[in-house]
Amino acid sequence: MANTKGKRRRFGAVRKLPSGRFQARYQGPDGLLRSAPETFPSQTDADRWLVRKEAEILDGRWQNPDEKIVFGIYAATWFKERDYAATTRERNGSALRLHILPTFERAVLSEITTPQIRRWRADLLAAGVGEPTVAKAYQILRAIMNTALDDGVIQRNPCRIKGAGAAKTAERPFLEVAEVFQLAEAVPGRFHVLILLAAFTGLRFGELAALQRRDIDLERRTVAVRRALAETRTDGILVKAPKSAAGVRTVAFPASLSADLAAHLDTYAEPSRTGLVFTGARGGQLRRNNFRRLWLRALDETGLGDVHFHDLRHTGAHA
Repeated sequence: MANTKGKRRRFGAVRKLPSGRFQARYQGPDGLLRSAPETFPSQTDADRWLVRKEAEILDGRWQNPDEKIVFGIYAATWFKERDYAATTRERNGSALRLHILPTFERAVLSEITTPQIRRWRADLLAAGVGEPTVAKAYQILRAIMNTALDDGVIQRNPCRIKGAGAAKTAERPFLEVAEVFQLAEAVPGRFHVLILLAAFTGLRFGELAALQRRDIDLERRTVAVRRALAETRTDGILVKAPKSAAGVRTVAFPASLSADLAAHLDTYAEPSRTGLVFTGARGGQLRRNNFRRLWLRALDETGLGDVHFHDLRHTGAHA
């Protein structure tokens, strides 16, 4: 029989059980007497738990343990409150919708366990979902659970699988300078300089697609990166600041590109100071999906294999 003589204190009570462990109890804001969901190995641990519980009540963070919070509802609110860039919001929203909610949407948040998460991750991998995608989904789930822990909704984050949030990615290739020029010759003339600038300045596709005439200084041989183009399914084309403060920068280009870049500006760029340096095959905004067809054709023609446009940045780093 449990020892019913509790230690009197300002908030809550602690009593020692026949097992030798300690139980913490407190009166909630609803007037009901409640016990901690677990017992503690020492009285000090039980005291600390009560201190944290009192702080939750005083700060207005207390959650009624009898109210079952459903993961899907909590996750929807969590996602809405994230200050994501448009492309990150779309990517993370897709991971949440496709890979997390099908398993956990109707689950009670406080009842999700580490073994359940371990099985969920293993099932995704067994179904052929790529390891980077699974790692991203795990990172999002872990972030949701961390917020739930901060909110006092759960007592412990069940995302405790070592290494699950890190994906092993294969080392990407980098092109030799001669191969870059082969690719530049294989695409239509209006994209010749696009390839060369990507390789020798390290600019991303979105940054190149958003360049304006005023960003090019032929005398100083510099390119000012002030904005980037992003393409999303929900919001369409967006022109925004680069992904970080460090992304706003001025980059030098080799003197050997000056003549090609000057000719490109005369022939293909839009005329005003704010006109686009690179446009699509029919004029207007250069889009990644439209350019991809030309890129794949050029790779096939040159026999360079599985090369991503982003891989051109590695050439500049190794040149």
